[in-house]
Amino acid sequence: MSEQGLAKTLVSKEEIAAIVSRLGREITECYKDSDKELIVIGLLRGSFIFMADLVREIKHPMVTDFMTISSYGDGTVSSGDVKVVMDLDESITGRDVLLVEDIIDTGNTFSKVVRMLEGRGPASLRICTFLNKPSRREVEVDIDFCGMDIPDEFVCGYGLDYAQKFRNVPYVGIYEGPVD
Repeated sequence: MSEQGLAKTLVSKEEIAAIVSRLGREITECYKDSDKELIVIGLLRGSFIFMADLVREIKHPMVTDFMTISSYGDGTVSSGDVKVVMDLDESITGRDVLLVEDIIDTGNTFSKVVRMLEGRGPASLRICTFLNKPSRREVEVDIDFCGMDIPDEFVCGYGLDYAQKFRNVPYVGIYEGPVD
């Protein structure tokens, strides 16, 4: 493996392309009868590469926006407190919203973000995740569009990171280094 620190490939470049294409078709089909412009919201930083590829596959009028959420503060363990570091520029009231995430594992932070957005009155709110770790789930999350379920491994690449490294790796690999 060419990326030092990644033990093995979990999802290849080719598999990623097939997943993104499939999700784009599923999302396009879902919104085909909607007369509303879709707002696709990415949670930064991890989702940006996946979301960039995904929006090119969705054949429906849309705008994009981003949020940055923090639940870690200065530590390496989530405090459970969700803080909006960067909020949306666009209003979602009365609009179809697709929330895009790179990976959903425990669901703790993500479920709080979903509740917060639901409180802003969207016409619809659907969830798309590239990777899902159901074995780690502590809080149920209704995922509308799922790229694939993965085992309980720490993964990097394709936007996913460890200490901000590996985001540019074009596949998803299992990280073999120390994890806090």
